[in-house]
Parts: sequence; structure tokens; C-alpha cells
Amino acid sequence: MADRIQVKKITFAKILFRMILHNKIDKEILKTQLAAEPFRRITLSFYKFIEIEDPQAFRDGLYLAFEAMQVFGRIYVAKEGINAQISVPEHRFSELEKYIQADTTMHGVLLNRAIEDDGKSFYKLKILVKYKILSDGLDNSSFDIYDTAQHLDAVSYNEKLNAPNTVVIDLRNHYEHEVGHFKNAILPDVDTYKESIPVIVDMLQEKQPENIMLYCTGGIRCEKFSAYLRNKGFKNVFQLKGGVINYAHQVKQRHLESHFIGKNFVFDDRMGERVTDDVIAKCHQCGKPADTHLNCANDACHLLFIQCEECSAQYEKCCSEECQQTIHLPENVQKELRKGKVHANAHHKGRLEQMA
Repeated sequence: MADRIQVKKITFAKILFRMILHNKIDKEILKTQLAAEPFRRITLSFYKFIEIEDPQAFRDGLYLAFEAMQVFGRIYVAKEGINAQISVPEHRFSELEKYIQADTTMHGVLLNRAIEDDGKSFYKLKILVKYKILSDGLDNSSFDIYDTAQHLDAVSYNEKLNAPNTVVIDLRNHYEHEVGHFKNAILPDVDTYKESIPVIVDMLQEKQPENIMLYCTGGIRCEKFSAYLRNKGFKNVFQLKGGVINYAHQVKQRHLESHFIGKNFVFDDRMGERVTDDVIAKCHQCGKPADTHLNCANDACHLLFIQCEECSAQYEKCCSEECQQTIHLPENVQKELRKGKVHANAHHKGRLEQMA
């Protein structure tokens, strides 16, 4: 009996401890606190495919360390590795960098700093244990996920783009490459990374190109997919080191020609980083040149779409007149409309087709 009580006490202590390791403060309060911070923040991302024996224990330790350094962001931890998008106070960046490079799991990662950074990318720290750090639908046991393609810097990538019988493939979703992409790249019309994999493999098996050039936002999608392609028998596979983020920095630092045009879509409150002045997308409501993504102000809709400044003012940041009328309803009515809503990229694309 005493043993059972002891076990229950230990279990309760673990549950209580893990409840503490989450930020439950209202997001509006957190955003107000973020705006009032008297220092600048640096937004960065990193990833690493590495075996983590106990993802939950690693996650809890990481939460304590990052919270102490006032790190905000979204981090996924799984048995296959870690994928992080974070912001850190500028005066604590060196401390963070030393901590990461001293950790046996994260050592050696490329800390990819944001292209454009107002320091307002994240307002809380969220670290989740997942089945995978990347939703790809692939069976890791069926191929060597560490047998990746050759990583190319911006100079080498630009040179390789001109090689004969070369294809450049964007591994991002349609709403990402809509606002920016490499010139002459193949842009799969897909909603998710998982959906793009069989589409791209079928296309490559038909084309049989000499060189396959991959790119994505920060490199993680290329990392897994390049290994998958090599397992499929494709030989000359190359990937952009650090993705579009690192490429944009190198182009600026080395005064190179940017073969990437437009904006780089990012999955935080900024929604995008400008790489070149080219505006290649259009407002989804009036058709004018525009490349600003936002979510519909009607939370019962929350559609991700592109809107110009004029339409933003006219529709009050809503995707339609119907949604504009909804945001003026009493809050209790709006709350009822939000019940059971599931927001997803497929919903985004379907609604765009209706709006067209």
C-alpha cells in the first residue's frame, strides 16, 4: 500500500512539473509584454536529425534552459531530432550560442538568422514532443536519413543552376512559393510537404535530369528528401545549405546576383521576409500586385491569404464581406461560430479557388 502511495506521489510530481513547463498566460498579455521589452530580439532557426533517446526528458531540460534565457519560439523534439524557430534577446545571443554548441545533441547546427527581423516573431516559448520533427509520411527505417545530398553555398548553387539538364525544385507549399521562388524553379502545386514527395519523385523519374537542385526555407525539408532521393537511385542531388534564409544573407554579404526573387514565407507572426524588391504575387481580392500574407480577421475563418493595402482597409483585414460582417457581431456569437473549426492549408487553397 505504501509503495502504491509513493508511486502516485512520484507520478503526480512529474505531472505537476510538466504543467509548470508550459506558458499558459493569455496571448494578448504576452504580446503586450513583448512590445514593452526594452531590448532587441534576434530571430533564428536551426534543425538537426539525430537520435534522441528520451525526447520528453530532452524537451523538459531544453525548456528550463531556454526559459531562463528569455527565449521565445516554437520547437519540435522527436526521436529523430530537433526543429526550432526561436527569438532570443540580443544581449543573450552569445549565451544561447554557447549553450547550443556545448550540447551533444545540438552541437554543430547552423544558426540561421532571419533575413528581416523586427524581433516580434514570437511572443512565448512552446516546445512540443512529436512523433516526427517533420511531417513527411516517410518510413525512416526504409532508408538512411543521414545519407544526404551535397550542401552548396550561394556561390556554388548559383553556378550549378547554369549546368545543362538541371532541374531546380521548390520543396515548399504553394502559398510559400507564390510570393517568392528561384527563377525557373519547378513549383509543385501542393498544400503540404508530405503531399509533394510522391509528386516530385514521379516527375523526376519521368524527366531523368542530370542534376537535381533542391531548396526550401531553412534546409530541413531538403535534408530528409535528398536522402530519400539518393535511396531511390538519383545520383547528382544537391541542396541549398541553410535554405533561402542563408542564401539571402550570403547574396547580400558577397554582393551576388540573387536568383531567388520576391519574399521568403516564414511560419511566425512576420509571415514573410523580403529577399528582393520583386512583387510576383497578386492580391486575392482585387488582383493588384501584392505579397503580404495575413490571416482573415474573422477567427471563425482564419484563412491565410494575400491582401493589398487598399483591400485591407476596405475589408478590415477580412477575406470577404461575409467575414467582415462577422467581426462586428457580438463576441459571444463569434465564439459560437468558431466552435469546431479546423484551420488547415487545404482549407486555404479551397477558399482561394472559390474567391478566384
